[in-house]
Parts: sequence; C-alpha cells; structure tokens
Amino acid sequence: MATRRRRRRLRKRTRRQLQGWGVVTAVVVVVWLAGNWATVWPTLVAALIAIVVAGAGWGLWRAHRDAVGQDRKWRAQEEAKARELSMTEVDGLSWQDFEHYVADLCRRDGCTKVVVSGRSGDLGADVVGFLPDGRKLVVQCKKYAPERSVSSQDMQKFVGTARLEHGADVALFVTTCRTFTKAAQGLALRQDIVALHRDLLGSWGKGAHLETLIPLSGRGDGRAKRNSPA
Repeated sequence: MATRRRRRRLRKRTRRQLQGWGVVTAVVVVVWLAGNWATVWPTLVAALIAIVVAGAGWGLWRAHRDAVGQDRKWRAQEEAKARELSMTEVDGLSWQDFEHYVADLCRRDGCTKVVVSGRSGDLGADVVGFLPDGRKLVVQCKKYAPERSVSSQDMQKFVGTARLEHGADVALFVTTCRTFTKAAQGLALRQDIVALHRDLLGSWGKGAHLETLIPLSGRGDGRAKRNSPA
C-alpha cells in the first residue's frame, strides 16, 4: 500500500511539474511573440493562407473526382439505355430484315462484296463478304428472344460449315439473345468462332467498329490466312 501511495504521489508531482513547465513555456512563447511580432506575423499569416489554400485545393480535387465519377457512371448508364433502345428496334425486325441489318453494319465498316443469303439451307452463311483487308467474312445470324441462349448445337452447325463449306477467314456468329451457353462459348473459343451476343451487337449498332469487336470474343480473327476477294 505504501508503495502504491508513493507511486501516486510521484505521478501527481510529475503532472504538476509538467503543467508548470507548460505554463512557463507558454509564457515565454507569448513574450517572444510580443517582442518579435513584426517579424513573426507575416510568417503566421502566410502559413494560415497556405493551410486555407491547401484545404480549398483538396476540397476542389475531391469535388472534381466525385463529379468525374458520377459523370462516368451516368454516361455508362446512358450508353446502356441507348444500346438497349436500339436493340428494342432490332427485336422488331423479321429474321430476314435482321440479316440485312447485319449486312448493312458490315458495309458501314468497310466490308466489300457483302451478300445476304435470305433463304434457308444456306449452310450457316447468312451474310458473306470481305473485310477491308481482304479476309473473307462469313456470318451466321440468329434472331432469338433476348432471354434465350445460343446452344452448343447451334454453334456446332456453324463450326461445321463456316470454313469447310464457305472458306471463312473470320467466322462470325451474331445473335440478339443475351448469352451463349457455356458449351457453345467454349466451342466458339476452341474453333476460332467470333461470338457476338446482344450487348456486343448493341455496341456494334451504336457505332463500334467490327474490327474492334472481333478481339472481344474468341480468337477467330482469321489472321492465320487470308483470302483475296474473288
């Protein structure tokens, strides 16, 4: 107990000493500032201005960053709405008109000698043409409901004809539905088929160039060989 009392007294004495030294230090600082105020006040004012400017700059930077983030989010939302609106119009096309729509997109992006089959029994070649660099393009168009998926059977049929029957350099499977099944996507990747689902088709319709879309889905860019236009 005596030891504890001594420790408490020591702590109290230490606190009083620190408080006393603090008071003395504060008095010395005040006296020094009073005697050197003419020299000190510009520095203090400059420091205060620097703090205010830095705080204002930081606030503006935060506001700018938040505004840019909100703007990007808004633009992404608007682009998605516009893309879906354009796809709603595409959904209203007949399957024949959809093939012509895809053909027009190919022509817009510089493809030449674009031909639309427009009939059944075309062995998967709904649209045929040549890319600007001469690669032969063969397109399978499937106008499905948005909630439907392209099956592996659909993809297998196109795989079996795109190159063997039509000599495609770039084999492009375009659909209005949102997804390819996992099996269909895997087959497209293994067989170098470019698979464009609804979102990529919407981007294409809104101005994205076909050459920029091809690398986004599969490896089917047809650069292993090229055919010259007939």
